[in-house]
Amino acid sequence: MTEKQLAGMIDHTNLKAFADDAAFQKLCDEARKYGFAMVAINPAQTVRCKEKLAGCPVHVGAAIGFPLGQTTIECKVFETKDAIEKGADEIDYVINVAELKNKNYDYIRTEMEQIVAVCREAGVLIKVIFENCYLTDDEKRKVAEIAKEVKPDFIKTSTGFGTGGATVEDVALMKSVVGDEVKVKAAGGIRDLKTALAMVDAGAERLGTSAGVAIMEDFKKQEA
Repeated sequence: MTEKQLAGMIDHTNLKAFADDAAFQKLCDEARKYGFAMVAINPAQTVRCKEKLAGCPVHVGAAIGFPLGQTTIECKVFETKDAIEKGADEIDYVINVAELKNKNYDYIRTEMEQIVAVCREAGVLIKVIFENCYLTDDEKRKVAEIAKEVKPDFIKTSTGFGTGGATVEDVALMKSVVGDEVKVKAAGGIRDLKTALAMVDAGAERLGTSAGVAIMEDFKKQEA
């Protein structure tokens, strides 16, 4: 793997509620410098980051229903449309974990279909966040099976705000279900190069992390 390839897998993340304009300037400057895939932000920061990244290929990614996923389908659809109108190139939304626990699979499917449809019409990438720390392996498989049929661009392990983040085992499980039909994004707790590469080896094609700069600097040292 080359430096450019690794950087192109990283979603450079700042989802903190207290991050100010200087923090987003830093986030966008780093994303531009290293060539990261996108900046992952809360929707309220979409316009700000879109302006800071003007003329740059780095995408702006908005987190929808974040971090709990406990808003209605209608709210998530509106939030998705609003973020796209304000400049989002990618959407990462959190499933309704409670409805998955209720075995209300039709709800999970409908939610996914509606949000994917909005993104397809707008030509933006769509990622579905499972929040695996709250799920059994069977529940992870079930959502992955639904995703394999609905075909979002990515399924994603975690928000980074739950009780646990990405694991190699979860990435491998998700990949085993969707195969090449849907890509996998690992996020949550990826703070060093070793962990990042382990996630890629397990099948992840995107990495959500706030430690992208440290990971890339470690990669450069390894290559030197």
